[in-house]
Amino acid sequence: MEDYSKELLRTGIIEAKTGNHDTARRYLDRAIYMSGSHAVLAEAWFWMGEVTVDPVEKRKALENCLSLDLRHARARRALAILDGKLKADEVINPDQLPVTPDGLRNAQRDVQRFMCPKCGGRMSFAPDGQTLVCEYCTRNQTLGMGVQTADEKDFIVAMATARGHGKPLQEQVFHCNGCSAEFILPPKQISASCVYCDSPHVVSLEKTKDLLAPDGIIPHAFDQKRAVKLLIDWVEGNNIQPEKKVDLPRGLYLPLWTFDIGGVIDYTGEMIENDEEIFGVRGQKKVVRVTDQYPVMVDDLPLPASRKPSAVFLKMIPTFDMRSIKPYDPRFLASWPAEIYDVPMADASLDARGQAYTKYKRELPYLISNLNIVHTSSANLMIESFKLNLLPVWMTELPFDGREHLVLINGQSGVVLSDIPDKMQKQEETEEGGLLDFLSDLLSD
Repeated sequence: MEDYSKELLRTGIIEAKTGNHDTARRYLDRAIYMSGSHAVLAEAWFWMGEVTVDPVEKRKALENCLSLDLRHARARRALAILDGKLKADEVINPDQLPVTPDGLRNAQRDVQRFMCPKCGGRMSFAPDGQTLVCEYCTRNQTLGMGVQTADEKDFIVAMATARGHGKPLQEQVFHCNGCSAEFILPPKQISASCVYCDSPHVVSLEKTKDLLAPDGIIPHAFDQKRAVKLLIDWVEGNNIQPEKKVDLPRGLYLPLWTFDIGGVIDYTGEMIENDEEIFGVRGQKKVVRVTDQYPVMVDDLPLPASRKPSAVFLKMIPTFDMRSIKPYDPRFLASWPAEIYDVPMADASLDARGQAYTKYKRELPYLISNLNIVHTSSANLMIESFKLNLLPVWMTELPFDGREHLVLINGQSGVVLSDIPDKMQKQEETEEGGLLDFLSDLLSD
């Protein structure tokens, strides 16, 4: 019976692909009536939606498909198009990704400029997490975000577009709306100030087709003076002797992917069972194989979206309070540089999935008692949703032990971390004057 329903489904798909929609509907309807397999039913309902013109009936078919198989990617994508969350012309073939054009990209229509509506002065985001402040007349503009959380994006929908696979490769040419000058923004930045009139600009990534816009942001919580104090305290506390003058910390935002992972891990295990005792004779031991599934639920698995500072940034990620992430607003970046990702979402998702699988595979023997795990599979493990977040950091380089060491300061909590090995820190200070000279130079800037 099940083979017959599969044959009906196969014939219905062939008729649908050849344009015979009425005939396809008859075969698919029959397959739905005959089959008891969730996989066959889900596929039949999906194709029923493909040959249905009426939006109400199409939605019903797609929802029926997803009720049987929530991981059905094509049904989720079709439903997103029906809901207006995805445009049909944005769907790409992942095996034939569009080629990025050579040369500079003209992005003059995709930027926002932040100037004071009262005096026309430059506006900057204040490190209080709440306001834009004019640098001349001190006019305040409250962002009015309130208590909100950043929304997560559907992974399947994003992967259907070029944005899910792309990364910034081109420099962008901007036309300043203030002085009409043109300036070039490096491919990894999404905010900058005009080199002529100093007015701040932020790229509107929501309007582009090749990159994903940020979903959330943790605003900077303190200014450069506070960052310098934290750096000095850290240098003194670790008895580090900088070999020359250190540049002041630079405030910026670094990108971070977070992924929600679900599904199940399929496993096969062995357990020892004893036969029943008969007439006082103990039964023999035998090995029994068990095949089952273990549910996976991972919320907001973080992965750096920028390669350059990833080692130090990776250590810093746990020091952020992710519960305070706000919905992204370009005004947060006024006068603050921000890097966009250079690790495509598709690549990061593979790493996230691999990390989740490795963690559960390692813990599975402890989660399932009295079972020796002999085989596991990640075939039914899936990325459900994701966010692109911007995290605040202060960055500088510390000349020490013959080279420049990266130092990052958490712009939310003030935690300081670097790539200086722990064994080189807390070393005994030998030239006290050198450290004092360094501190005085840094504070006098």
